[in-house]
Amino acid sequence: MLISSYNNKGMNDVLTVQLKQISVEEQIAERKGNVTKISIKETGETAGYNFFDASSIIEVAENGPITLTESQVSALNQQIEANGWKDTLTADESPKFVVGFVKECTPMEDSDHLNITQTEIDNNEVVQIVCGASNVEKGQKVVVAKPGAVMPDGLVIWPGELRGVKSSGMICSAKELGMEQTTKGILVLEDSEETGKPFTAQR
Repeated sequence: MLISSYNNKGMNDVLTVQLKQISVEEQIAERKGNVTKISIKETGETAGYNFFDASSIIEVAENGPITLTESQVSALNQQIEANGWKDTLTADESPKFVVGFVKECTPMEDSDHLNITQTEIDNNEVVQIVCGASNVEKGQKVVVAKPGAVMPDGLVIWPGELRGVKSSGMICSAKELGMEQTTKGILVLEDSEETGKPFTAQR
């Protein structure tokens, strides 16, 4: 998974690339030239990179979360290699917010509000998502934020677990998508919406 964000305001022309979820306490940093490698302290695994003076490496049009193209990732890989590191970043241009179809919805044992869903997303893939909304039901068309999605408030969606149950993504409410919330719970779309289609919030 590759999550990238550009900041030319608060961080002055810095591109950040996240590969793994990690806290500040768990990480170590090594800087060479204009590139900093972030690693997991205990294992040495690469968790991400910061590219300083990023506009000299790739063309970036806007601040915030961005989707890097194959050619942009190739340019970043050249910087990584030039500094002696062995990592190779892989581009991921797939949509991170898509129309989902809730194929199954089962109450979670020992919980009074959580449900385990089997939800179809793009490429006919069915993923398990734990959802706490009271209005989630089998047969709904919904908005799914896939792992790697960056929410409007900056929250990054990672694969995770709730009460020991694996969950891959999030079924979103209108508020979580930065839209006006008119009803409680998740945003339920019209049945005519195409499963797997990229979703763009209308604010």
